[in-house]
Amino acid sequence: MDPSVLKTYEASLARCDQNPVFLDRFYEIFLAASPRVAEKFANTDFTGQKRALRESLNSMLMAAADPDHPEQYLRDIAQRHSSRQLAVGAEFYDYWLDSLLATVKECDPQFDTRVQQAWEYVMMHGISYLLSKY
Repeated sequence: MDPSVLKTYEASLARCDQNPVFLDRFYEIFLAASPRVAEKFANTDFTGQKRALRESLNSMLMAAADPDHPEQYLRDIAQRHSSRQLAVGAEFYDYWLDSLLATVKECDPQFDTRVQQAWEYVMMHGISYLLSKY
């Protein structure tokens, strides 16, 4: 793992966090991505959901930084998203990642190809683990 990729992701996440609409905008884009996504979140407490998303973005970073032990950081998320609980399958992760990248593009004033690639790398590392535990 190239440490500069992780630093790029972390710096971009910090810039996004400075934008007060970052998490709200993500959910606007994500819920509009598909009727199935909107249905999945129909009865969601978005205050708690936004807090969980923020924590998961850090967990994804830690998992990417420790690629031999992603379970240390993502085990609880994987269990919650598995077929035994929320049943968040591959289709939802495609919408999730596309929505997240669109939101980062809007909210990070330094967004460029390098930033996009860093987000894709970190997220795909984590998503691969989550899907393996589905």
